[in-house]
Amino acid sequence: MKPAIRGRPDFLLFFITIVLVCFGLVMIFSASSPQAVLKHGNASYYLFKQGMFALVGGFFLLLFMRLPIQLWKRAAPFLLLTTLLLLILVLICGTNINGAKRWFAVGGLNFQPAEYAKLAIIVYLAALISRKGEAVRVFKTGLLPLVIAVGIVLLLVLLQPDFGTVIILGFIAGAVIVTGGVDLRHLLVLALGLLPVLVLLVVGKSYRLERLVSFVAPFDHRTDSGYQLVQSLYALGHGGVTGSGLGQSVQKLFYLPEAHTDFIAAVIGEELGFIGTLLLFAMFFVFILQGFMAAFKSEDPFAFLLGMGIVTMIGIQFVLNIGAVTGSLPITGVPLPFISYGGSSLVSCMACTGILLSISRDNNRRRQERLRQSQESKIEVPV
Repeated sequence: MKPAIRGRPDFLLFFITIVLVCFGLVMIFSASSPQAVLKHGNASYYLFKQGMFALVGGFFLLLFMRLPIQLWKRAAPFLLLTTLLLLILVLICGTNINGAKRWFAVGGLNFQPAEYAKLAIIVYLAALISRKGEAVRVFKTGLLPLVIAVGIVLLLVLLQPDFGTVIILGFIAGAVIVTGGVDLRHLLVLALGLLPVLVLLVVGKSYRLERLVSFVAPFDHRTDSGYQLVQSLYALGHGGVTGSGLGQSVQKLFYLPEAHTDFIAAVIGEELGFIGTLLLFAMFFVFILQGFMAAFKSEDPFAFLLGMGIVTMIGIQFVLNIGAVTGSLPITGVPLPFISYGGSSLVSCMACTGILLSISRDNNRRRQERLRQSQESKIEVPV
């Protein structure tokens, strides 16, 4: 028997992921050390916790890189049901932090089910669309079941409340559904029908409306709703072209709220300047490009949709975070993938990257099998 071919994963994608995670740990230590000393008496407090999550994320990255892609297709209903159960339980017995029930507290660490809902939605939609084939273009049997599943998850996340994750889930679902070949006319009618609901959600809560107002004119609200954005802009301005130097940020000294979480990009811009920020952008660009290439090269419709959903998830989080930090988009509380402090986000992103690496590995395996078959067909059999 011929030995089974084991494809190699995309080394560049793997390398960029590790670089981003390590860079994130360095910047978390820099951005969080003043707050860590003040609150916990240990400058490495947040670095240590994030490092533990990085190890967990690394385990899932390596594990998922080796799992067959079709295993996710079979597990899709179970993943969705488990996610729905966790989202319901977190509303009942989750930890209340700043008026939101988004986390389970486990051994001093916070676990956020909504982060894993992103992967569950991607897997479920990819599995359902790939099974339906052309039937997905029929509204009743195609688009409607997809919308119902997504709608239930969005409602549960919105009740936490977590509007930023709702936006991300909406973008992810939309990307997978459009890529899956649904009738765009059906999707357009549905989007127009949901537009008033979206507007109501934005203006229905005072803090969301304040964020929108401060986004339009942050310096007019520099002492209240626009304070965080103004401090972020000060940080980016102070960094200039070359930055003030690693560890030399002024804004992290209790001027910029959430300096090590959602607004860590402002500290990166201040300490490493425009050049350092541009290098960070370049790494994310390469990551997204390699992820899309892995998805497009796949011959399996399920793997293609799965890869597209994962790359969209990481890409849209990057855009929303950088947009909020620079004042280009309203603040939504979305972390910077791989970089921001937050264990649930880090583990989720690394696990999803493991799936992308598995897709690239499967692509290489198929290519090597075709190459071997081609070589065997050219061998002349002696008479």
